[in-house]
Amino acid sequence: MKKVISLCLAILMLAMVVVGCGDGKDPQTDSKKKVALLLSGPANDQGWNATAVEGLNAIKDKFDLETTFQENVQVSDMEAAFNDYANQGYYLVIGHGFQFGEPAAKVSKDFPDQFFMATESSSKAKNMSSYVMSCEEGAYLMGTLAAMMTKTKVIGAVGGVEQPSITKELEAFKAAAKAYDDSITVLTAYCNSFTDVTAGQSAATAMINQNADVLYQVANQAGTGVIKACEEKNLYCLGNSYDQSSIAPTSILCSTVYNLPNVIIFAYDSILNGTFGDAIVPLGIKEDVVDIAFNDAMKDVIGTENIDKINKMKEDIVNGDLDVPLIETPTS
Repeated sequence: MKKVISLCLAILMLAMVVVGCGDGKDPQTDSKKKVALLLSGPANDQGWNATAVEGLNAIKDKFDLETTFQENVQVSDMEAAFNDYANQGYYLVIGHGFQFGEPAAKVSKDFPDQFFMATESSSKAKNMSSYVMSCEEGAYLMGTLAAMMTKTKVIGAVGGVEQPSITKELEAFKAAAKAYDDSITVLTAYCNSFTDVTAGQSAATAMINQNADVLYQVANQAGTGVIKACEEKNLYCLGNSYDQSSIAPTSILCSTVYNLPNVIIFAYDSILNGTFGDAIVPLGIKEDVVDIAFNDAMKDVIGTENIDKINKMKEDIVNGDLDVPLIETPTS
């Protein structure tokens, strides 16, 4: 009996030592939460995907998270990619782009205690939200600038895949140019890819052959082909998603800029305060998510008066004095 009592006391003392060595918290609670980002193209594209990686790094630092990203995720693999990260216990899985929306919403139903997000999507679920950048606001400013700068009165915009998130930019660009000068011809085309640089260049070349002298690209990595085509012909181009002036310093006049760090921080804050899920959240110039970046080397070419007019239009959008049209289906 004494041996039994002694054994019990020894076990009790060992348990007390173990508890004393810890801080009383569940080890799982102390581990870093994991966040994954899915990209449709390369992370170093100096555009659409690069700015999303900046957003991932921003929440990693701000919230002390463990993060990873996967590049070049094809549409056919998106659902499997969400499933894979969810099964690995990732707290939040982000798909960057319209086509990630439906797969995210579908997979989210099987993982009710985790969170899923897509940018530029129209999908939502109980634990899945879409954060939609009002890219049409930046595109409207680009359309006005192109109309200001054209000498041939023919300008163009090349989109990647025809989908609402891209169409709204092409249509806003067209509407702005026509509002500035109705006699201007605005060409639009889709190169049916976000990664095929040759396809982007071919679409741009076709427009240049129709006398277009200012082009806007909305095609992610494929859009660098548009920039290249303009640079080779000494024509003006407008960048997208990122300050792309370094790609073609004497061709890029200005770029739309999407502040993905603010988008992803906003989303993660929503998770923390319990408001995330079942929502489509628009964020634009007013929320410091959409902006433009003039190429400093080309400001003299653009002219102070034109720059001031564009900046005034940006202020009018923020103040509600300029209503940018949202058109998500192509017009003639």
